[in-house]
Amino acid sequence: MTGMVTFKVDDRQVPGYLAVPEQGAGPGVLVLHAWWGLNDIFKGVCERLAQAGFVAFAPDLYQDGRVAKTIAEAEQLRDSLDEGKTYQNIMAAISYLQVQEKTRGENIGAIGFSLGSAWGLLLEDPATAIVTFYGLSDAEKVTANAAFLGHFAEHDEYESAEYMKFFEESLRARGKEVKFHLYPGTRHWFFEEDRPEYDAQAAQLAWERTISFLNQHLQR
Repeated sequence: MTGMVTFKVDDRQVPGYLAVPEQGAGPGVLVLHAWWGLNDIFKGVCERLAQAGFVAFAPDLYQDGRVAKTIAEAEQLRDSLDEGKTYQNIMAAISYLQVQEKTRGENIGAIGFSLGSAWGLLLEDPATAIVTFYGLSDAEKVTANAAFLGHFAEHDEYESAEYMKFFEESLRARGKEVKFHLYPGTRHWFFEEDRPEYDAQAAQLAWERTISFLNQHLQR
């Protein structure tokens, strides 16, 4: 099945987008959307992951289908998040992903975009391969026994190159496998086709690196 589903979190039904390979089974990958909400871009990420042989699931972090078109709208949606409920939703989404018929293995990958990156980087077991697109969090709070891959824009008003380097070095100093890439000439959101910052060449290279990384670390 590929499409919108709901999963249970306590007494709530939360929507999400599930995509599964047409044939066979594969490792699970959690997709955490940017502050725009669970729009067609992130549903498309799930579909592309399924085409590559993964079972992909993107929970709606806003819980009700809201999506933003402008930065101002996105800021309002972000500010409406309840951290406790968001954490519960993500944990429940991981459980939902793990029990899917076509999900192989307990360990999962995670891909976060901007806002979603802040949550993805803070995941712990069973996440063993974590990818971040142009988003970071508090380096000291990253505790997962995982490998990390990052894609960052050269010109980014939200994440500085200096902090990106500090973050990468901090993880490496604690013995974590980490590789961050800086894409020349790009800006925040360069991966998302519906954004004016979209850079097709950088987006394709980031995707190829992401699939290679997931294949390597989820032991396909």
